[in-house]
Amino acid sequence: MNKQTNTQAGGESTAEILMAQPRGFCAGVDRAINIVNEALTRFGAPIYVRHEIVHNAYVVNELRDKGAVFVEELHEVPKGGIVVFSAHGVSQEVRQDAEARGLQVYDATCPLVTKVHVEVIKMCKDGFTVLMIGHAGHPEVEGTMGQVKEGVHLIEKVADIAKLPFTEHEKIAFVTQTTLSVDETKEIVDALIQKFPNIVQPRKQDICYATQNRQDAVKFMAPQVEVVIVVGSKASSNSNRLRELAEKLGVPAYMVDAPEQLQAEWFIGKKRVGLTAGASAPESLALSIVAKIQEFGPRHIRNLEGVVEDVIFSLPKNLVG
Repeated sequence: MNKQTNTQAGGESTAEILMAQPRGFCAGVDRAINIVNEALTRFGAPIYVRHEIVHNAYVVNELRDKGAVFVEELHEVPKGGIVVFSAHGVSQEVRQDAEARGLQVYDATCPLVTKVHVEVIKMCKDGFTVLMIGHAGHPEVEGTMGQVKEGVHLIEKVADIAKLPFTEHEKIAFVTQTTLSVDETKEIVDALIQKFPNIVQPRKQDICYATQNRQDAVKFMAPQVEVVIVVGSKASSNSNRLRELAEKLGVPAYMVDAPEQLQAEWFIGKKRVGLTAGASAPESLALSIVAKIQEFGPRHIRNLEGVVEDVIFSLPKNLVG
């Protein structure tokens, strides 16, 4: 990650951009993008990708320029073609469809999402009804709920819990979408435990380390700034949560995925600007947005302290073997 630090005596009068740490790519996103790039290198274009490999327009367009073809459904992939499943994961039905079509599959599902898939399958085999805390229509939620034919029910908000037709004596468990807000999840989890005291929880909370770290970094940064810029695309769940978190902490926050989306009036009278980036946003994009902010008026860049992530996920064996 590129880092730049500038300081100046008399810090109170210095106009600054404070950079959250950590920000940007997580290990799962980095792995997914590397899988597409490696497939393009080994096999050449076109490489088909089911859905956006990650939820970031900049990344998707960059891979498209290299020869990746993004499709919504597998029938758009020629028979025998090479397809990469996105980092969000897919249902068992999609996997079976790919096999039936004779497609050569490289799976970029984040290992932390795969962990949730394994939990859901095991819980259902053990006779549990599984409650999935997440957002309807999100690819990760569709993939997780699609690991079994039945027995998984979606919970989007606390009010949904009152509608559940189960009693506290039934075998009930829950899992969560990995990119949800910690605070939002806690509220729903607390309500579930209140209604179902014997509910089985995952061995570890399923919110991924990167989501937690980036939210903690915003909590640390927000009190020090007057406006927060989140680098991320509208479809990115974890980027949206960062923006919402900053706003809940009382700081105006805007989400952009291109420098030209910035508006000069956001920075008028603001001495300190905070910047973070969702887990699917590249550092190069964040730095181009920083450069655009500096065009509105000179600002020194200061990297804040925070967790240094060293997680690395290996590529699929069938791609590097």
